[in-house]
Amino acid sequence: MTSSVVGCRIAVAVCGGIAAYKVASLVSQLVRLDAQVDVLMTEEAKRFVSALTFGALTHRAVHEDPWQLDNQGEIAHIALARSIDLLVVAPATAHTLARLAHGLADDVVTLIALATPAPVLLAPAMDAGMYGHPAVTENVTTLQQRGYHVVGPRSGRLASGLTGLGRLAEPDEIVAAVEALLHWRRDLAGVRIAVTAGGTQEPIDPVRFIGNRSSGKMGYAIAQAAVERGANVTLVSAPTSLPAPPRVTQVAIQTALELREALHGLLDQVDVIIQAAAVADYRVADPETTKIKRSGEALVLELVENPDIIAGIGALPQHPLLVGFAAETGAHLDEARAKLRRKGLDLIVFNDVSKQGSGFGSDMNEVTLVPARGEPEVLPLLPKLDVAHRLLDRVRDMLQASARSVL
Repeated sequence: MTSSVVGCRIAVAVCGGIAAYKVASLVSQLVRLDAQVDVLMTEEAKRFVSALTFGALTHRAVHEDPWQLDNQGEIAHIALARSIDLLVVAPATAHTLARLAHGLADDVVTLIALATPAPVLLAPAMDAGMYGHPAVTENVTTLQQRGYHVVGPRSGRLASGLTGLGRLAEPDEIVAAVEALLHWRRDLAGVRIAVTAGGTQEPIDPVRFIGNRSSGKMGYAIAQAAVERGANVTLVSAPTSLPAPPRVTQVAIQTALELREALHGLLDQVDVIIQAAAVADYRVADPETTKIKRSGEALVLELVENPDIIAGIGALPQHPLLVGFAAETGAHLDEARAKLRRKGLDLIVFNDVSKQGSGFGSDMNEVTLVPARGEPEVLPLLPKLDVAHRLLDRVRDMLQASARSVL
């Protein structure tokens, strides 16, 4: 089977660590797979491996100078950032991870990482104890939340003679991660997807609301994954602390009724709706227009039921492909199946949010994909971006198989 790397333009950013010598093998493998490889090097990287080595392997000029112009007079790293399919940072040192996490741009590696809309794969490597340091852990988590992908590091004997977590993933493993990312390259090109995210907020008065614990991370991960695969994405988001993924159209909403209005306005503009938002089942009948003051007595709120937004769309004679979520606490899979049928969905994502390390607020999720036709797919505990890609694999297959196919 032909590798997904064939014909792709891949930038490999080499940073200053002893593992830089292994990157020569990585670059060689990518070139042998018929990728067009551009190498970028920090000044520190050149202490370990020369630019001549990578120039000889790629038969291309190595990017070292952030002020370098290309043949058309453009700043070289900006032109490169716009044209690549993937950026690999290897070895991603603790120093580089920190600069990326804080948005610093003082060399060709950080400049291209900030400028490119392409996926970024980090391959960390550092000496024992460093990768587990809270500062490094926090930086890696921050980058993953922003959509960066990570492969490794691995445990083993390090250059210092110590043994621990910090070895660069082997070139074969990094190539496999590259192939997995590029496998999804533009397989959803032209597909119009609306993703809802976050927890709706139903006002009690101007300063208080009824809400839920949704962080929005799952919906934002789906939006980012869809963009990476070439889809045109509209993200309908309740309030969150998350930055919008690049290249999405964002629609801000607060309440369930606003969410319904936004989705109905998109019905004839999208091919798929993925309802990942946690929608309040009830709202206050008559929110106060001024702040409710403490009175020393019990406060009684009259709640009325919100409309079931996705079920309403599913009942229409014609509608986009519909994906819903069933975030339950200890519920059985049969309940998700019943919800799928009741709401007229094509696929439902079932997860038990009471499980440790999964669900609300976590960067990980453990879900089961339950289609209207076919067998459920049980996924292990995975980063939410990986869950998003596995979900989109199902969406792609259903679009290809349906009369609504746009692929």
